[in-house]
Amino acid sequence: MLTEQGETERVLRDVAELGPFFEIVTDPAEAADPTWRPLPETDTSRLVELTDAYAERLGTRERRVAASILFQGLASRLWSPMIAAAALGVVPDLASLHWRWAPGAPIALWLAEPVGRRVERPADLVYEAVVDGQLRPLRAGMLRFVRLADGLFWGNAASALAGTLRPGLPEAGEAIVRDLFTRAPLAGTGEFGSRGFVRRSCCLFYRVPPGGDMCGDCVLLHK
Repeated sequence: MLTEQGETERVLRDVAELGPFFEIVTDPAEAADPTWRPLPETDTSRLVELTDAYAERLGTRERRVAASILFQGLASRLWSPMIAAAALGVVPDLASLHWRWAPGAPIALWLAEPVGRRVERPADLVYEAVVDGQLRPLRAGMLRFVRLADGLFWGNAASALAGTLRPGLPEAGEAIVRDLFTRAPLAGTGEFGSRGFVRRSCCLFYRVPPGGDMCGDCVLLHK
């Protein structure tokens, strides 16, 4: 069932209070800003530019390291508001999603047409919007200029998904996350235990100079 006018906007404003990774702006005045780009990004040169900017910020000469961390960051930006909104009963339609970035600024998201749906199984629509609609095209775009294993891509997506389970997330969010972890390509990317989620791959952050640390859910750390 389609949401009533303004309902998706209200839900996205509510979930944005959980933190910057949960924010998708919906102000129609943003349409006047020509720097917004449709997401998923189809211009390879734009992705290369963004990846190289990440490499410079991280201080690494390895484009694959920057691409991996960028993919995980974008996955977090997508999963976080979608899981929180779905937990409140509304799954936003990301067909009009845009992104904006400038050197030194975080990646911002804007939904030009903030509409959504109320469904009995929100995980179905969340999967379709995030995995099929955003992450698969992003992965395909990155593979045009960098070589990364599928296990790393989807391990990053899984890590970002597990990261949405934080204090303040509406209670229904955990059930949605658990449901998504039963579906390919997320199934088998890691497991939940007494210390939380542990992935079966590494995002390569340890290669960030002068000796990047390991993430809390890294398979190498837990070995």
